[in-house]
Amino acid sequence: MTEEAIDYHLLKNRFRGYYPVIIDVETAGLNSQTDGLLELAAITLKMDEQGWLMPDQTYHCHIQPFEGALINPDSMKINGIKLDDPERNAVAISELDAITGLFQMVRRGQKDAGCQRSIIVAHNAAFDQGFIMAAAERTGVKRNPFHPFSAFDTSTLSGLMFGQTVLVKACQMAKIPFDGKQAHSALYDTERTADLFCYMVNHLKKLGGFPHLPVLEDES
Repeated sequence: MTEEAIDYHLLKNRFRGYYPVIIDVETAGLNSQTDGLLELAAITLKMDEQGWLMPDQTYHCHIQPFEGALINPDSMKINGIKLDDPERNAVAISELDAITGLFQMVRRGQKDAGCQRSIIVAHNAAFDQGFIMAAAERTGVKRNPFHPFSAFDTSTLSGLMFGQTVLVKACQMAKIPFDGKQAHSALYDTERTADLFCYMVNHLKKLGGFPHLPVLEDES
């Protein structure tokens, strides 16, 4: 297929066959192998007929920590999650159900978009990816749609584009409203990260930087 024949208005052609999925997790610590996964949110993306990227489907759940999971009090102070909250316990699901539901939604979207594999998009992506992969391994859920180690990190991308790596500051640079009181909610952070990623991708398109056309050196 020649460069001119590629339709970049199709999501499958924008990221080399990858299906980007925005992810954020809230956890009971920093160690994905030992600390509990407590909340998970994901937003899939789509492109309109003009090739502009935008949020699509949303997945969100509260999760009961797996048996034997460690709970770090310092992490709980930051995320504000109360494991003894009756309202939370009424809706919280097992890690198995949470990962199963996530993978099912992502695989459906990936298939509909004609993509070959999914890729996690997150702010400081190694953290979120580590917890997703650890939970998938613990629960034994098969057909993991995500690339096992590659990811798009909006912290790195924001540093390149705005000179800012903190989510709230990057959103401020992009004129995306950010309510600090709602931060450290997996759903809210995922929504803002999705807005930020779409802004950066679309802004590059507005500037004429994608598809990439190399700048020729002035030979005069």
